[in-house]
Amino acid sequence: MAARRQSLNPPNLPGYAYVRPLGSGGFADVFLYQQNMPRRVVAVKVLLNPIDDDATARALAAEADVMAGLSSHPAILTVFEASVAPDGRPYLVMEYCPKSMATRYRTEQIPITEVLSTGVKIASAVESAHRVGMLHRDIKPSNILVTSYGHPVLSDFGVATATATGEEDMIAMSPPWSAPELVDRRSSGTVASEIWALAATVYTLAAGHAPFDIPGGRRSDEQLKARIMRAKYVPIGRDDAPAALDAALEGGLKRDPAERYRTAREFGEALQAVQRAMGEPVTDLELAGADWTPVDFEDAPGGPARSTVQVESERKRHAQTDSSARTGTATQAERRETMRRRVAVGAIIVGAALVGIVVAIALVLGG
Repeated sequence: MAARRQSLNPPNLPGYAYVRPLGSGGFADVFLYQQNMPRRVVAVKVLLNPIDDDATARALAAEADVMAGLSSHPAILTVFEASVAPDGRPYLVMEYCPKSMATRYRTEQIPITEVLSTGVKIASAVESAHRVGMLHRDIKPSNILVTSYGHPVLSDFGVATATATGEEDMIAMSPPWSAPELVDRRSSGTVASEIWALAATVYTLAAGHAPFDIPGGRRSDEQLKARIMRAKYVPIGRDDAPAALDAALEGGLKRDPAERYRTAREFGEALQAVQRAMGEPVTDLELAGADWTPVDFEDAPGGPARSTVQVESERKRHAQTDSSARTGTATQAERRETMRRRVAVGAIIVGAALVGIVVAIALVLGG
């Protein structure tokens, strides 16, 4: 089950002064703090509840290891610190981004040239995650933040999902941008479903609405899901949007996963081709160099790229809890201390790499 929703409650963090709330979600709250040294404003994501089991502590540490390999990417949100608040809640100190692309598309018509550039950059971020065997799981406009310098960065790499102890098939699904196989629960996420989400997100930035939403019309979630399942592509409908852009997006929004682009890189290259056809400067796909060894999706342990954290079923969780009670395992205080040590190790790894943990946060709620 999901974490219990509580009122916003900013923790007292040494070295930081609380400023104001930024947003909240099902698993975490986000606050604006002033860091004392070096002096800067930062966003702090705080999980709603303390984590008091060893399995989740290990999961967080493992997630940090993988994220450390991604955190230098210029189109992925930077996290400066990971630790545990005095009240036992884990938190992440992140780069503060004043806007998200969700705010942009809802309030203005974003130029097609900017949509294409943003799409290529985010595609390269997703490709980089896939190459280390990690799925984002919730690509959508509100998870593309805009830095103070105007650069789009991908946020929210699923820490909320990682720390949830819920049903086995629990995923962070946002229906307007979710692939058919996610909507009808045939999959909990694959590279192909990420390609769909990428294409749906770029479509939204260009059209001003999700690809299977009816502009200005009211609809139920069931109606939306039914349209997604049919996957009948509707052109963007802008005079300044070339047919080549619709063709590129339609290639990522095929109902059959096997008919979509095979990788996020291929989708990014399709957007680059549109830029060339328009006579615009081509945005670079920012990927690791030739000396970097990517994950082989087919041969990697556990199969294709997937979340590095497995969500346990409710029945399994209760069985483990009952077993712990019978065998007299560690107390909550001991488990919290274990979790503190493991998260601290993850923070040290990130600091040694001179980069932040690449973690998720949507500062603006909704799509």
